[in-house]
Amino acid sequence: MTHTHHLSEIMDLKGRYDLYGPIHKGLRKAQCDLLVRLGNIDFNDARATADLLSDMRGLLALAAAHLEHEDGQIHDALRARGAASVDRLDHQHDDHRATFARLEALVADIEAAKADERTALGRQLYLAFGIYIAHDLEHMHEEETVAAPQLWSLFSDAELMAIENRIVGSLPPEKAMAFMRLMIPAANPGERAAMLGGMKQQAPREAFDAVIEFAARPNLSAAEFADLARRLDLVA
Repeated sequence: MTHTHHLSEIMDLKGRYDLYGPIHKGLRKAQCDLLVRLGNIDFNDARATADLLSDMRGLLALAAAHLEHEDGQIHDALRARGAASVDRLDHQHDDHRATFARLEALVADIEAAKADERTALGRQLYLAFGIYIAHDLEHMHEEETVAAPQLWSLFSDAELMAIENRIVGSLPPEKAMAFMRLMIPAANPGERAAMLGGMKQQAPREAFDAVIEFAARPNLSAAEFADLARRLDLVA
């Protein structure tokens, strides 16, 4: 999946190209879904616990990659054009990385614990992950309400698309697919159709088909997928 941008029709409500919206929606949904699972799980169920901790590691890896993309592509571009508030966002990213290390340590503690210790450790993980989400929600809000307007004032839509292309082009196929699994179910129907419609037009057919079969179909309800298929003229 080294195609050019697949989000070319995703705009904010003011009609400007939106670098933050789709991935942030995906991260919000995935993090909140995982928090619910952490609250519901029976840590005495070894298989369910292993699956959940694996999913948490996967999500944290995507969140860390997202920070790297923002640092290397968005923050550097903003700084080069004299934007304010970039250092503050960098510090928030550093705080996130420290939190990822703490969460990983808690995950490892649960994996190494005796069965009768896992519930208490799981509670610690639940609380730690919950406060991380609270901070990340604030951080993403700042990016979308402070950094995004700076991007729109300093860059054309074509330049913002080029930034998106560089991010997407840097992803190995498996990570690109993982990000699509986050973003597709979190988008509204119009955003979803725009996202995948742009990809249908520009990406290799096999890459588009793979996203439909391995990211869209498994992560949408039957009604949502039927709506997407109608909008994109997909063969059932």
